[in-house]
Amino acid sequence: MSSAGQAPEVFAQRPKRADARRNYDSLVAAAREAFAENGAAASLEDVARRAGVGIGTLYRNFPSRRHLFEAVYVEEVRALSRSAEDLAELPPWDALVAWLHRFVAYVATKRALAEHLLHDSEIFQSCRTEIYAAGEPLMRRAQAARVVRDDIGFDDVVRLISGLTMAQFPSPEQRDRVLGVALDGLRPPATSS
Repeated sequence: MSSAGQAPEVFAQRPKRADARRNYDSLVAAAREAFAENGAAASLEDVARRAGVGIGTLYRNFPSRRHLFEAVYVEEVRALSRSAEDLAELPPWDALVAWLHRFVAYVATKRALAEHLLHDSEIFQSCRTEIYAAGEPLMRRAQAARVVRDDIGFDDVVRLISGLTMAQFPSPEQRDRVLGVALDGLRPPATSS
């Protein structure tokens, strides 16, 4: 990952002691769930309860709601980036499609937090760089294998998938069908003989 150290202000506060680190990680995981279920207005008391800690422990780790938003956002980006490495052994098309499905899940979390993050902040920009550093190689590999058209760039794909995720779908199955149609559009056009 090219930017693993680019969001230091969020993870510099990550505790060194094992018990404190477990609390920190539990709080981030609980916040991710709470924000996914209830949006950015999720109760911080609920987050602490889900994590199995007191509200004082939450505030010791995250002095403000914004600090918690940033930690969840950065962890989501890091998980998405790590997943690109995990998918490297798959065939090019399968790796790209699997990563883009994970990108869709990431966008759902991002949407819940986006209005509370400063889009011109250093954290937001470094996370965007990290996403591109993870996804672009998968796309280039798929293009080199001629399973993705070569007249599009990774930014085009990010915008396509991000736009698709803005729609409200009545079910995850419909969302996945629509995503499948969009992904089919990435394939090279059939050549006529």
